[in-house]
Amino acid sequence: MITRRHVLRIGGGLLAGLALPRVPLAGEPVEIRMQGNSDGSHVWFDPVGLRVQPGQTIRWVNLDPGNSHTATAYHPQNLEHPLRIPEGAEPWNSDYLLPNESFSVTLDVEGIYDFFCIPHEHAGMVGRIIVGHPGRPPADEAGSSGIPEAARLAFPSVEDIMNRGFVRRI
Repeated sequence: MITRRHVLRIGGGLLAGLALPRVPLAGEPVEIRMQGNSDGSHVWFDPVGLRVQPGQTIRWVNLDPGNSHTATAYHPQNLEHPLRIPEGAEPWNSDYLLPNESFSVTLDVEGIYDFFCIPHEHAGMVGRIIVGHPGRPPADEAGSSGIPEAARLAFPSVEDIMNRGFVRRI
């Protein structure tokens, strides 16, 4: 006989399972929101760290009503920034996105992809995507030359992303 206690236990377990973060499935688009507080003094990507499978599409959407933002790969082709995406991966630059505009890219090469917002990199508006298995860290990670300190300190750890699937800005 199923008791009320059994039903509540099962329902509670299902609700708890829904609250857990999950790694998106291959082919399922993943959204990263560009956000900022009302006075523009703080800007961020949400999530700041994300793990996906090869072939997944990432979609950045600007939900900040007061600022334009970019989603730009760390790559020498983008303003001579250091290479912080896998070798052989195509770099991207969304150009400036006004509020409610979006940009998408599909990531096929496994590894670690670091990205930034051109006008807000100095404020720490950066993010990290791990596609499949991380492999080795970005070539420039140890020295982080050419990266503002606020940006360097804002990257979530590879370990956190691998363990949690995504990392939100605190």
